[in-house]
Amino acid sequence: MELACLLPCCLPSHPALPQPSDSLAGVQTPSLLAYDPDLHAALLADYCLMAGEGERLLVAGGQEATPLLRAVTRALLTRGARPVPRVDYPGQDEDFAELASDAVLDAAHAADLADVDALDGSLRVLTPMPGHAVDAARRARLMAARAPVAAARARKKWSLTLYPTAHAAAQAGMTPEGFGDFVMRAMFLDRPDPVAAWGEVRAMQARIIERLSRADVVRLEAPGTDLTLRVGGRTWANSDGRRNMPSGEVFTGPLEDSAEGVVTFTVAAEYQGQVVRGARLEFRGGLVVDASAEEGEAVLHAALDTDPGARRLGELGVGTNSGIQVPTGNILFDEKIGGTVHLAIGKSYPETGGVNASAVHWDLITDLRTGGRLSLDGEVVQENGQFLI
Repeated sequence: MELACLLPCCLPSHPALPQPSDSLAGVQTPSLLAYDPDLHAALLADYCLMAGEGERLLVAGGQEATPLLRAVTRALLTRGARPVPRVDYPGQDEDFAELASDAVLDAAHAADLADVDALDGSLRVLTPMPGHAVDAARRARLMAARAPVAAARARKKWSLTLYPTAHAAAQAGMTPEGFGDFVMRAMFLDRPDPVAAWGEVRAMQARIIERLSRADVVRLEAPGTDLTLRVGGRTWANSDGRRNMPSGEVFTGPLEDSAEGVVTFTVAAEYQGQVVRGARLEFRGGLVVDASAEEGEAVLHAALDTDPGARRLGELGVGTNSGIQVPTGNILFDEKIGGTVHLAIGKSYPETGGVNASAVHWDLITDLRTGGRLSLDGEVVQENGQFLI
């Protein structure tokens, strides 16, 4: 999203952010930045986790992310914290979903909750790797069983980031070197002071929120989309990189019974390791009453059938990061694309005032940059991805 009038020189023209020509597959330039796990870890420890003396902090991710997991563990140790590193093997969740007995699949152990209670915070490192197909309904049952543990973890401080695996690079259509460069720049790790850069993002998004906070009815219009929902009385959150690294979005929890109309999601989404393309949802009274997809329709229906809350919206988000201009196949980056909006079915974030409860929180993205617009209380405030306010 670009605020042409209010914010002419923040993210849209930021020289530190990659442009599409820098990151397409096969492009090699002398200025490519090598991915540096130590720089990444320092930002996570100091800015995202704000690690304190004696704090017990979970550091979890796949084994491919070992360089970053080690760097974060070392960074936390030098800051006086008590890191708890945990490494998953590739396909671990798929094995649980596929092979667990009903008793294991459908309920978390009390010790899992006790373990979270003993933490002061957590970091999860996304480690994209090839997976194998597992029955979507069993995946949904596993997620539902883990929901109380996830909710307990969310009540503590937490952060989410990504390690640039070769698989993630391939999903994004980039070389591993190009994707490493992309990740570094998206986190402002090419800047002398990345924390100050994220402060600039926070200030820019605060000005966006000032306008959004005065609205009640939001309308989204694009090919295959005409959806209205209400946000009056809800709080807009400023996602400034502390919880998601990288970030660049503002979001709220729409009124749970307010969504009316249809929305078509034009950016492919992954759910539990399976791709869904061309998802279309129809809402009445805030409830999904019809759902289809060009690809992965069974996965979409399994997600919606996880629990009653999965058929309502838990989030409306607006991407603000114009440095991320093309989908990468990973939601951590794609939901931040400037000129897009995303809607999450399922769980609300309590800080927004949303009250929808679900084991699911799945972000689905529609691109407004080619023929779309966003209106607030009848006033068009963004057209073709460009703000008019």
